[in-house]
Amino acid sequence: MLVVIGCGNSNRCDDAVGVRVVQRLLAAGLRRAGAVEIFDAGTSGMDIMFQARGADRLVIVDACTSGSEPGAVFEVPGTELENRPVPSYTLHDFRWDHALYAGRQIFGDAFPRDVTVFLVEAKDLGFGLDLSAPVARAAGLVEERIAALISAYVAAELPA
Repeated sequence: MLVVIGCGNSNRCDDAVGVRVVQRLLAAGLRRAGAVEIFDAGTSGMDIMFQARGADRLVIVDACTSGSEPGAVFEVPGTELENRPVPSYTLHDFRWDHALYAGRQIFGDAFPRDVTVFLVEAKDLGFGLDLSAPVARAAGLVEERIAALISAYVAAELPA
């Protein structure tokens, strides 16, 4: 199964890019029960860990602030980004990078090894519901790339 997860806060402009991408993938009818699952995880790293369990491939979409040009898209192997969580008393500190590490530790072979993370450089993380123009354009590119990944996955995995 291929699992696509969008992350972000829908009330913080460009931070919502992952959420917007998965909403558009769902609206395009790209979910295939049992083969392709698409989730909006919001800001819950714990949800990502459980939604990814049992998948053989995982795609995560989120905003980033690396200092690059707003709207820049980075496609990164998840193994380069997984990060051991620091002990904390709140789940707000448990992010998707922690979920990749913890999921692998907890679920072992039931956690996907094939993980791709799409990061989109944010321009505006203030309060608001709209993506900035460069991030909206980038969201369209990421959506197209993931739709192609889904098509290739479905063609390879499902009998005709």
